[in-house]
Amino acid sequence: MDYQHIKVERGGEIATVTFNRPDKANALNHRHIEEIEHAALSFRDDEVARVVIFTGAGKHFNSGADLTSNDPQHPLLTMRRRRRIGQRCIQAILDMDQITIGAWKGAAMGGGACIATAMDFRIGARDCFMSYPEILIGVNLMWQSLPLCVHLVGPARAKQLVIGGKHIPGPTLLAWGALDEMVEADEVMDKAREWAEHYAAQPPVAAQMIKRSVNAISSALDQSVMHMDFDQHHLASNTEDAAEAVSAYLAKRPPTFTGN
Repeated sequence: MDYQHIKVERGGEIATVTFNRPDKANALNHRHIEEIEHAALSFRDDEVARVVIFTGAGKHFNSGADLTSNDPQHPLLTMRRRRRIGQRCIQAILDMDQITIGAWKGAAMGGGACIATAMDFRIGARDCFMSYPEILIGVNLMWQSLPLCVHLVGPARAKQLVIGGKHIPGPTLLAWGALDEMVEADEVMDKAREWAEHYAAQPPVAAQMIKRSVNAISSALDQSVMHMDFDQHHLASNTEDAAEAVSAYLAKRPPTFTGN
């Protein structure tokens, strides 16, 4: 695949995947998500790379869905399949044998937050923040990523993020356990590489087996709980409340929800 929206750099035991739409705060359209999935899967046959750093070009890690992208209308059957691209992307990252590290400046919002939580480790800048704005337009979180948030920060804090739609800043994310270390913005990549060098120096067979075992333990019920999240999203997005949420957002006024 010829990448339009990401850059993949391979050089020895540490590789880097960079979200490369800085003019869009690295927002995700369908093609961008496909490229991230493809890149993650491409490491299946890479026996040299032991650690992969994911980062964003410019000021932000990844700002989530590109709301300016015009996705053509499709029948529901096709939409269910197309919308699985996000779920497939997250699963491809989770299934990587290599240790993954997020080098995170600025925003990780919506789908970008889903990607950040799929990393093994996260190095954040002091200006970084996380938010799930889906609730603000009346819909649920998809991509089977709700469990990833819960695993990281616990149920009550996950509810603050996903139900409350709050912007949680870097220092709080560090205290909550969503960040493994926090540094100044200009030190993020250096610190991520420092972590990468440490994990690349571990015996790779043992490290990769341990990673898979830890993921299997922590995610044992995730698929059974979240397998219908697109259908929940489709239901929620067709409610009167969802239409009101979008209308209020565009008009910059408080929404009024009725439960319909």
